[in-house]
Order: sequence, then structure tokens, then C-alpha cells
Amino acid sequence: MIRITDHISIDEGELDERFIRASGPGGQNVNKLATAVQLRFDVRRSPSLPDDVRARLEKLAGSRLTHAGVLVITAQRHRTQERNRQDALDRLIELVRRATVAPVPRRPTKPTKGSRERRLDSKRRRSTIKGMRRARPGVE
Repeated sequence: MIRITDHISIDEGELDERFIRASGPGGQNVNKLATAVQLRFDVRRSPSLPDDVRARLEKLAGSRLTHAGVLVITAQRHRTQERNRQDALDRLIELVRRATVAPVPRRPTKPTKGSRERRLDSKRRRSTIKGMRRARPGVE
């Protein structure tokens, strides 16, 4: 079990790891070894996640989420497979932790009386300036 918070843990059986060849520099090993890790986690079918966390995680995942609801995290920062596996797992844990935090609802506020008066005063000033630019017919 992978512990995310006190209440949320993900079973290792829910994760699917695939090893792929990493892009970028790597010397002679780059074409021989599959050091990059593609970690897949089915967000929609996971029994470990509460519904509100699942919805926020789907929103946070963005383009990393497939149409089927599978979160795909690719890790290829390091040269070894083991460090890439740990990097992908750490990124998944961090993403789920961010999804557990409920956003603070916005409290609607009204403009203060002073700000309304300042706004109307500046509109009046602008109006008089533009009014003075207008040519008065018959006055010459």
C-alpha cells in the first residue's frame, strides 16, 4: 500500500509500470536499455479515491489523463530505471496530495462606497474632457 494521506492509500496493484526507451542523451545505453518509466493509474476505476478527490485529480491531471480516465506519468530524468520509477511514484503521490486539498470557496464582495464614488468621479472627469473636444455648432 502506498500511503498518500492518513485516509487515502493506493494499492500497488492499481499501478501499472511500463519501461520505455528514454529520449535525449545517454551515450551507448540510450538505444539498448529501457530506463524511462511510464506509470499508469486508473483514476476513474480506483476504489482508493473518494469522489471529490477523484474529480479534482482529473482536473489537475490535464493532458496526462487519457479519455479512458487513466493517468499517465512518464519519468525519464534519471539514467537508471530504479530512480525513474521512484521519480514517477513521487510525482503521482504529490499530484494526489494536491487533489486532496479542497479549494477555498470565493466569498463574493461588494465594492466599497469610496471606490464607487472614485470610479464615478473619474468617469465624470473623463466625460468633461471629451465634451470640451466637441465642436459647438454656431459658436465661432
